[in-house]
Amino acid sequence: MKVIIADDDMGTRLLLEHTLVKWEYEVVSTKNGQEALDTLLNEKESCLAILDWVMPELDGVEVCRILRKRQSARGYIYIMILTGKKKKEDVIQGLEAGADDFLIKPFDFQELRMRLRVGQRILSLQEQLKIMAYHDSLTALLNRLAIMEILQKELNRAERENKPVSVIMCDLDYFKNVNDTHGHLCGDAVLKEAANRLKSSVRVYDSIGRYGGEEFLIVL
Repeated sequence: MKVIIADDDMGTRLLLEHTLVKWEYEVVSTKNGQEALDTLLNEKESCLAILDWVMPELDGVEVCRILRKRQSARGYIYIMILTGKKKKEDVIQGLEAGADDFLIKPFDFQELRMRLRVGQRILSLQEQLKIMAYHDSLTALLNRLAIMEILQKELNRAERENKPVSVIMCDLDYFKNVNDTHGHLCGDAVLKEAANRLKSSVRVYDSIGRYGGEEFLIVL
């Protein structure tokens, strides 16, 4: 799991980096708010972030606020704010900006470790929900909603760049006979095997989804 840390104090930053590497995290270290924001906006996968509240250029809460407004749907960033501020209104301000957790300085490193594990569990659950939302539960292919979204994006891109798009709609002939003769469990096995064969026959940058029943849609 990747952790992006941001702290303008070199001693704190190096101590965090050394400790997180020892805990087997992949660490990216930044020294101010703007550098942290640029790094986080370029992240393609879900990750953890530890941001100091008081930093040059942008403070940690402002980084959090901008990130929540501009963050893409590629992955969620679980943000922990490090701060010496203890007032209730400070915590409320940070939560309103989109922070997920706070750790008051000076902090205990074992507490930090446990809080990072909580963040990891939340990110793992979010990834599972994302998979469930966009994938067919039987075949593990993209579901109808997801493949239609991809088709629309590809059509828009093709129109913009004046390039062709290839679309394949296919289904399994006589599939009803499989269910009627051998039962629905056998029919499910046939669908899964058909999905595996279709998936292995397309390129990694093509998209394939279960359109409905025994119908499949492939966007090339």
